[in-house]
Amino acid sequence: MDKVVTSADEAVAAICDGASLAVGGFGLCGVPTVLIEAVLRRGARDLSVVSNNCGVDGGGLGLLLAAHRIRRVTGSYVGENKEFARQYLTGEVEVELTPQGTLAERLRAGGCGIPAFYTPAGVGTQIAEGGIPRRHHPDGSVAVASPPKETRVFGGREFLLEESITTDVALVRAARGDRAGNLMFARAARNFNPLVAMAGRITIAEVEELVEPGTLDPDEVHLPGIFVQKVLPLTPAQAADKGIEKRTVRTR
Repeated sequence: MDKVVTSADEAVAAICDGASLAVGGFGLCGVPTVLIEAVLRRGARDLSVVSNNCGVDGGGLGLLLAAHRIRRVTGSYVGENKEFARQYLTGEVEVELTPQGTLAERLRAGGCGIPAFYTPAGVGTQIAEGGIPRRHHPDGSVAVASPPKETRVFGGREFLLEESITTDVALVRAARGDRAGNLMFARAARNFNPLVAMAGRITIAEVEELVEPGTLDPDEVHLPGIFVQKVLPLTPAQAADKGIEKRTVRTR
């Protein structure tokens, strides 16, 4: 089955107001920037986004934030994005904070059809006890707080229950991919991308290099094509356009 689409706008054409999106990447590494820009052009609003963080100011998901297209974010990190922090503190966006490893497992569980699981992460903290602000009033007071989570003891140790995550659409970026949707991720871009792809009911992958089926060695495939519905080949310029979150140079 050939899953290749010819343009980013065609790839995201079904994303509508109120849709939920799982988006791969960590900081600016492995972020599906071309697809995010297409979502911005499409004009979809009131989006619920699941991602480790929400981009940076002027990049990645930060573009959708700046345009006030995002209603709710589930993630584990607010830093490096001043606009994200500002919208959270002024009540313009709702934020569900979750431990990073828990977020990864919630996405994986959603892709595997597991409704919930028990984890020791967060036991004895506000993650379990509730009360973490999810939305503020404009004056800074708490409008919505996280609820307490169910806990249970296994083998003398306490665990809390976390629900899995599935979304309407998942957006990911891969280094290589074939027409059947089999994907390979380069180095750190393998962070959240495979898990995000599993959690989406419709998964759209932008790939830096498109190859024919059979080219990828099975041992190179990090995500099988069964999880992917659309493949967008990037131009060489798009593939090479990778932001640097913090540039560090050696003193000469």
